[in-house]
Amino acid sequence: MSGDDLFRMGLLYSTGQGGAPLDYVSAHMLFNLAAMRGSTEAKVYRKELSAEMDPLDVAEAQRQAREWLAQG
Repeated sequence: MSGDDLFRMGLLYSTGQGGAPLDYVSAHMLFNLAAMRGSTEAKVYRKELSAEMDPLDVAEAQRQAREWLAQG
């Protein structure tokens, strides 16, 4: 999955549109993965979303991103 695909999925979760539930943890995880794959927009959105999230939720999103990467 490309960085752009991951970014678009993150947008859906961050807004609750397109049939996706509103889920900031999943959105942050997807923005994080998209940023790792070169999406500069994802870096901006991830930073903005982090400012609105509880630090424990940010940590959970980061854990989920590491787990996603480990699963290949």
